[in-house]
Amino acid sequence: MKFGSVCSGIEAASVALTPLGFEASWFSEIADFPSRVLKHHYPDIPNHGDMNDLPDLIESGVIEAPEMLCGGTPCQAFSLAGWKQGLNDTRGQLTLKFIEIADAIDKKRKSNGKGESIVLWENVEGVLKDKTNAFGIFISELAGLDEELPSRKWSLSGVLYGKNRNLAWRVLDAKYFGLPQQRRRLFLIATNTNIDPKSILFEQTKYSEELFSYKKNTYIESNNNKENELSLFSSCDNDKIEFSNIQYIDSNKFEVFREYTDCLYTAYGTKWNGNAAAYNGSLYIAQNDKVRRLTPLECERLMGFPDGYTSSPNNRDTNRYQAVGNSWAIPVVRWIGNQINRIKKNSNMGDIITPTIQNKNFKLFLFDNDFIPLNFDHYLNVSLTSNNILKGNIFNIVQNTPQEKFYISSKGSDGILRRKNERNIKMNERLEYFFKKK
Repeated sequence: MKFGSVCSGIEAASVALTPLGFEASWFSEIADFPSRVLKHHYPDIPNHGDMNDLPDLIESGVIEAPEMLCGGTPCQAFSLAGWKQGLNDTRGQLTLKFIEIADAIDKKRKSNGKGESIVLWENVEGVLKDKTNAFGIFISELAGLDEELPSRKWSLSGVLYGKNRNLAWRVLDAKYFGLPQQRRRLFLIATNTNIDPKSILFEQTKYSEELFSYKKNTYIESNNNKENELSLFSSCDNDKIEFSNIQYIDSNKFEVFREYTDCLYTAYGTKWNGNAAAYNGSLYIAQNDKVRRLTPLECERLMGFPDGYTSSPNNRDTNRYQAVGNSWAIPVVRWIGNQINRIKKNSNMGDIITPTIQNKNFKLFLFDNDFIPLNFDHYLNVSLTSNNILKGNIFNIVQNTPQEKFYISSKGSDGILRRKNERNIKMNERLEYFFKKK
């Protein structure tokens, strides 16, 4: 399956999907550093720059109309770290341009006698609460509705069957897909009206939410191998493994302050000492009893990228931090790719679940629970994790020989403690001990 990538960044889509048989036709990225990374890793795949130019390029036949379109339009307009101006932000308006690109691809494919494309879109879950109803407008236009769906606090998962497309969305957390990082992101799949996207983005299970919660609380540490994968269809006799926050690796003593990190953010390279991670310890490591921040290599591993993927001559650490923090969690996208490879035809969910809203043009299903009862004692899993829960090991991402510049100086420790006291902020007690000890 060939795909076009919009807002490509450092191209997590290619890293995740290429091993599954997908092939990138073209990229669209304007930022300098990510563009250089793309040129280094994918010299034969064209980068067409500004996504605003893509509809004309597709319709004129200059670039291919591929079988799939994927992209994560700028999240700053919807994220806690941004201004949360939604569609009033020019970056938020690129969400609507994304629809134009999808429409141009389908128009061209139909004129060539081909079927419509699949759409994969990613964003922060904050878009579901956007005050400009960006998500409601986005899914309404993507599905081809005559009017936009009314503003509301959108559920973390749902399905919309429309005139032009069917679509499903779901918030997934990378910490359940083998990465030791709590990273919740919204993923949306849109298909033609002959395919049920629910069969791609959701899974059926025979377990109820109560039993599944037990399994979430007992899932085991692993090194990303199948032996340690906990399946909903396995027995529930696993004992909870206690987490040890200290390990010795190649004569180095490593101590972490949490079992998994907070969400890796784009500004980590410049604001590692000024946000919540400076106090809860989630983005710090103590190596041989000296506290340091995560290195760019460790951040690559936290996202599932190959070691050194963003390393190139004359680059800056800040660029690497920003590019990685702005990307996708590789195992989550790879799971979605595997689901796409197992596409099933329409299973007519409307006969099983009552729509939240419907008329002659569409059916909308909003899921307020993680598990939706179906028939024959089965449930639809629409939760933050797939049926197979895989837990990452934080010690698998540590770097044995980091440069001295990543360690926190006495001046840096004093500054963090001063802000903590001035603002009466609660700090991880063990981290505070190290800062005071210096």
